[in-house]
Amino acid sequence: MTESKHTPLYDLHTELGAKMVPFAGYEMPVQYPLGVKKEHEHTRASCGLFDVSHMGQVNIAGDNVAEALETLMPANFVDLKPGAQRYAILTGTDGGILDDLMVVNAGDHFYLVVNAACKEQDLAHLRANLGETHEIDYLDRGLLALQGPDAADVMARLCPAACDLVFMQHARFEIDGEDVWVSRCGYTGEDGFELSMRAGAADTMARRLLAEPEVEAIGLGARDSLRLEAGLCLYGHDMSTTTTPVEAGLIWAVSKPRRHGGERSGGFPGADVILHQVEAKDHSRKRVGLVADGKAPVREGAVLVDDAEHEIGVVTSGGFGPSVGKPVAMGYVKRDFEAPDTPVFALVRGKKRAMTVSKMPFVAPGHFRG
Repeated sequence: MTESKHTPLYDLHTELGAKMVPFAGYEMPVQYPLGVKKEHEHTRASCGLFDVSHMGQVNIAGDNVAEALETLMPANFVDLKPGAQRYAILTGTDGGILDDLMVVNAGDHFYLVVNAACKEQDLAHLRANLGETHEIDYLDRGLLALQGPDAADVMARLCPAACDLVFMQHARFEIDGEDVWVSRCGYTGEDGFELSMRAGAADTMARRLLAEPEVEAIGLGARDSLRLEAGLCLYGHDMSTTTTPVEAGLIWAVSKPRRHGGERSGGFPGADVILHQVEAKDHSRKRVGLVADGKAPVREGAVLVDDAEHEIGVVTSGGFGPSVGKPVAMGYVKRDFEAPDTPVFALVRGKKRAMTVSKMPFVAPGHFRG
């Protein structure tokens, strides 16, 4: 077996009493002594700090970077202004999702943050397609996520200028003598910031943030329940190479200029499949939110059926939502069952559990839009 890697905060996690588990090739904290439920609730009520240094960070420079990236993704990068960030999807030739990522126009280059489990294949994909014309640098940097309604108050003490950012903006600051790249975004549905700094500075930065009275260290367990309540996909679970953006409910990630009739229609892998689904709406399944009766969660992999027990889909993420006080899930269902309030059933240990199709997110987003 390959030995798990450590992020720059590994020693801090163990010092804080974290329970460490293997995740995406790294030893990562799944929870701290506070516990998953209280970590979740603290993030929703105040502010949590997440180690996301296992994610991949990449710079791409050269002529016409925006146009080059549009050959690999159905997003509009040409019109992305310096300092702006966009959610994007790497697509395969059959229309499947290779990864989802964040893309920043950093002025003289573009900065990408990709999923930890996909970063090696993403880097190889970028180099194979753009490497002869563009400089592609994998970055050895730490990455922290400060999330929650009190995140701006905390950030104001650390770097007041960063609080001028709004959701999906990015800027670069000097904080305590360090060059820190700050994006106002996150994976919880709350207001917050992601801070990228050199790997050797991550421990000091994390300790500085944890010293603030509002901030608690938060592990992967609460990160998962927070993103589920926010209706956000986890790659490899709620989307994959066998899922198209349209099926995944991410049609908004296919920018209008890239669709049929747009200024730069198509030109990305799988465009024929994806744009046909956008126009014809003839895809056979759709990602939906689900709320279960009772208190017991319905987990990933549970088969979804109709009242006559005909199979209609599958749960891809599920757990108890502490902020909504009930079990919530995401999954794929046949199109006849995608409407909100449609009753469906999950097969759990051979028994039918009543569920209801729900709109997402399950909690109101707290993003700061100015």
